[in-house]
Amino acid sequence: MQSQPKKYFLIAGESSGDLHGANLIKAIKSFEINSSFMGHGGDKMLDAGMEIYEHTSNLNIMGFSEIITHLPRMFRIMEKTKELIKEKAPDKIILIDYPGFNLRLAKKIKHLKIPITYFILPQIWAWNQKRINLMKKYIDQSISIIPFEKNWFELRGLPVKYVGHPFSEPISQNETKKDLLAKHGFNKSDPILILLPGSRQQEVEKHWPVFIKTVSDVKKRISNLQVLVICAPNIKINKIPNHIRTESNTRLALSVASAAIVSSGTATLECAVENIPIVVCYKMSVYSWFIVKTLAKQKYISLVNLIANDNVVKEFLQYNLTTSNLSNAIIPLLDKQNNSRLNILKKYKKIRDLLGKPGVYNRAAKHILEK
Repeated sequence: MQSQPKKYFLIAGESSGDLHGANLIKAIKSFEINSSFMGHGGDKMLDAGMEIYEHTSNLNIMGFSEIITHLPRMFRIMEKTKELIKEKAPDKIILIDYPGFNLRLAKKIKHLKIPITYFILPQIWAWNQKRINLMKKYIDQSISIIPFEKNWFELRGLPVKYVGHPFSEPISQNETKKDLLAKHGFNKSDPILILLPGSRQQEVEKHWPVFIKTVSDVKKRISNLQVLVICAPNIKINKIPNHIRTESNTRLALSVASAAIVSSGTATLECAVENIPIVVCYKMSVYSWFIVKTLAKQKYISLVNLIANDNVVKEFLQYNLTTSNLSNAIIPLLDKQNNSRLNILKKYKKIRDLLGKPGVYNRAAKHILEK
């Protein structure tokens, strides 16, 4: 699929979007080798060949009260982005998740008549469903990676292309399971608990104190427990006890895991793909929680439960995120013969089947180029 080189302006505001953006850039390049890429993203998009104007580390904020604090800076970035797009005149704009910023930007630049693609759709089915009107008015092409989204959006008048989920893609690793176990001094016959406190600094600060107390509680009952915490890029975790090891390679860590405690997000789905039973948690500021409770439309928060439309894994949110709740929920999952664990693993298969086949980014790239 060879055509004239094009200029693409991409915007990803968080680490997961950075990964998706980088892989999408590589896929587009495989069809249009001389195309150029610019915009907002992180180190992975930079490595993929994109010129970065605003780094994700300067964009990645969450929670209503937290966003209000940073509004003046975000308004400046919005205006700067609008002027950049006008100046650079790209052939196409690709928005990746990050709806609070991206949907407002789409409205501001629509008059430029540059086609706008949305890849990794805003989760407006969870709350703020009125945003569907913004998408119908300002987005030219919508590409989804979540199985149930196509039907949800199209019932409301927005055509959507479902390309499958990136977690269906095989991952090549430089390290092996044996390497990982040796690096951390782990015994493969003893249970390994993985902690995923979040990919944003605010999430980690809310979750980490409860995680530490939970580990201490579980170790009193499972003395040979081995614990590994996943440190997301650009995240600082303070006061990590000596008995908790740190790791940055999520997929490799999950390949040796017995079970995991996970901050709600894409990591919950990653665990399902790796067949790791989990307990899901999430905590935010009191103000943000009040807003979410007021606007939320779904009975589940984790992607695992949402995709299955079933209570596959336990979720402990806000005031229910306690040491005793996490401990009592995770301990059975560390026992390979426990029925709670086996039931979760049985339901995971249905979820994996819905994620589609490998080739997600190539399918997305082809759809973008064909439009």
